[in-house]
Amino acid sequence: MKKMNNRYHVLVVDDEESMREVLTIMLKREGYRVDTATDGGQAVMRMKDESYDLIISDIKMPRLDGFQLLAHVKEKSPETMMIMITAFSTTEEAVDAMKQGAYDYITKPFKNEEIRLIVKNSLERKALKQENLQLKKELGQRYSFGNLIGKSKCMQEVYDLIEKVAGSRVNVLITGESGTGKELVAKAVHYNSQRRDNPFVPINCGAIPENLLESELFGHEKGSFTGAVHQKSGLFEIANDGTLFLDEIGELPPMMQVKLLRVLQEQEFRRVGGTKNIHVDVRLVAATNKDLDAEVGQGNFREDLFYRLNVIPVALPSLRERREDIPLLVEHFLKKLTGGEAMKVSEGAMRRILDYHWPGNIRELENALERCIVLGHGDEVTEDCLPAQLKHQPAAGTGFINEIPETGLDLDSYLGDIEQDILLKALDRTGGVRKKAAELLGISFRSIRYRLAKFGIDPDGEE
Repeated sequence: MKKMNNRYHVLVVDDEESMREVLTIMLKREGYRVDTATDGGQAVMRMKDESYDLIISDIKMPRLDGFQLLAHVKEKSPETMMIMITAFSTTEEAVDAMKQGAYDYITKPFKNEEIRLIVKNSLERKALKQENLQLKKELGQRYSFGNLIGKSKCMQEVYDLIEKVAGSRVNVLITGESGTGKELVAKAVHYNSQRRDNPFVPINCGAIPENLLESELFGHEKGSFTGAVHQKSGLFEIANDGTLFLDEIGELPPMMQVKLLRVLQEQEFRRVGGTKNIHVDVRLVAATNKDLDAEVGQGNFREDLFYRLNVIPVALPSLRERREDIPLLVEHFLKKLTGGEAMKVSEGAMRRILDYHWPGNIRELENALERCIVLGHGDEVTEDCLPAQLKHQPAAGTGFINEIPETGLDLDSYLGDIEQDILLKALDRTGGVRKKAAELLGISFRSIRYRLAKFGIDPDGEE
C-alpha cells in the first residue's frame, strides 16, 4: 500500500523544528509526499502554490494559530482534511477544533502508531468522499451506495439494509464469499452512521498470529511480556467512539472468542499485563466467509458470541448471482485503474467476462481487468489479454448455470448449446477426425454425423 501513498500530499505545520522533523520522517517512511511550514501564515502561503490532501497543524503558534488556519482551510480548500496537534492539558481546544471541521487531533506526547492510523483513516475518508461523488456522477445514486456498485435486485436490498442499520448502535455480521466486498459494506455502515467522523479500524483476525492477537486488540502495558518495551494502545482503544471491523471473525481462536464476548457484554477490557479496566464505546462490525451457524454446531465457534455478533446479518451475493452488475463494475474498475481514461471492451471479451463463474468474485474481476490494462494493446480490452481461465471456459451460454433465471430457461436451446460445445471440443482435440471424436465421446460414427448435421456442422469432414 505504501507505493500508492505517494499520491497523497501532506503539509506539517508546527513552530517546533523537532516536531516538524519527527512527523516528516515518519510520514515519508509511510510513502507520503510531505511539505512543512513554521506557522499558519507560512502554511497559507504554501497553499497558494500547492494543493494538499491533509494538513497536520499545531494549535498554538505565533502569527496565525491552528484555529485561524483551520478557518482558512475550510473556506479555501474544504476538501483538505485537517488533524490538530495539542498538548495533553489542552485537549478541550482540540475538541473545539473538531467541532469547527477538523477531522481528528493528536495529543503530545504521541505514539507513532496512533498517528499512522489517524492519518490513514483521514486520507481514506477523503478518498471515499471523492470516489462516492464520482460514482454518483457516473452511475447515479440509484446504482451505488458508499463504494458499492450494483443495480441488481439483491444489491438494492443490501443498500436498503445498510441504510436502515447504519444509524443504530447494533452489531452487524456481514457474510459472503471471499472477494464480494465485505469491507466495503462495513465502511458503508460506518460512514453513513453518526460515528462517521470517528475512527474506522479494520483488522483481519486470520492474518495475525494467535499469540499477538490479544495485544493487537486490547494493547499491553510496558514489561507485560518479552519485547513489550512500551505501553501500547489496542485497536479497541483506538476505535473508541468509532467502528471496529473484525474481518474473518470465524478464524478467531477459542480463548479470544471468550475475551471478545466479555468486551461486547461489558464494553470494557484490560490491556495485557494491566489491572485497570478501560471503558470504550465501540460499534462492532464483523465479517466471515464461513457458515458460522455450522461452525457453532461443530463446536468451533461460541454460540453466545455468534448471537451477540449476528444482531443484524447482511448477506452479500456472489458475483455470479448478480451478473447484470458486471458491465457496471467493469466500467467502474477500468476508469479507476486507468485514472479515468476511456477504455472499450470488445464484444468477445465482454461475453467471456459475463460467462465466467468468478469464484474470486469482485476482487478477481478487478485483478483480471488490471491484467488486461498491463498486457493489452491500445484502448480496448480484448479476449487475448484475458486470464487463461476466462479464455478456456466453455463458449458463451454453455457454462453450467447455478440457478434458473427469474425469466425462465429454454431447456432445449440450453442443452443444445452444451452439446454443440462438447462436439466442437472433441473435434478440436482429434484434429477434426470425426471417427476419433466419436470414440472420444463414446458414441457411434453415425451418431456423431447426425449430431453435427443437426448443428449445421459439416458431417462429412475427415473420417
